[in-house]
Amino acid sequence: MNAELIMALRLLLAAVLGAIIGFQRERAHRPAGLRTHILIATGAALFTIISTYAFPTADPSRIAAGVVSGIGFIGAGTIIQRSRAHIVEGLTTAASIWAVAAIGMAAGSGLYILSGVATIIVFLILLIPHPGEPKPPAN
Repeated sequence: MNAELIMALRLLLAAVLGAIIGFQRERAHRPAGLRTHILIATGAALFTIISTYAFPTADPSRIAAGVVSGIGFIGAGTIIQRSRAHIVEGLTTAASIWAVAAIGMAAGSGLYILSGVATIIVFLILLIPHPGEPKPPAN
C-alpha cells in the first residue's frame, strides 16, 4: 500500500477516535466538544507523522514533547477557578484534551490497537458520573 495512503488513513483514524471522545464531551455540554477533540487528535497525529516521515534523521521524540507541552497550554485554558466558591472546573476537560492528543499521536505512529483501546478507556472513564453532578431528569 502507498505510504501516503497509510498516513492519510492514520489521520482519519485519529479524527474518528477524537470524535468518539468529543461526542461524549459534547453530550455532557462541556466547553471542549466534538470539533475541538477531532482537531486535537488529528493535529497530534499529523505532527507525529511529519516528525517520523518528513525528518527521518531527526529525533521524533522532540516533536512529541512539543505536542505534549503545547496541548498542556490548551488544556490549561479550559480550567477555571471560581475564587469565592473555591471550585475548580474544567480539569476533566483538560485531561480529555491531553488524552486525545496522546490517542492522536498513537494513531499517527501506527499504533492502531493501542489508540483504539485508549479511546475505549477514556470514553468509559468519561461516562462515570462526577459525585457532585446532579442526576439528569428521568424521561
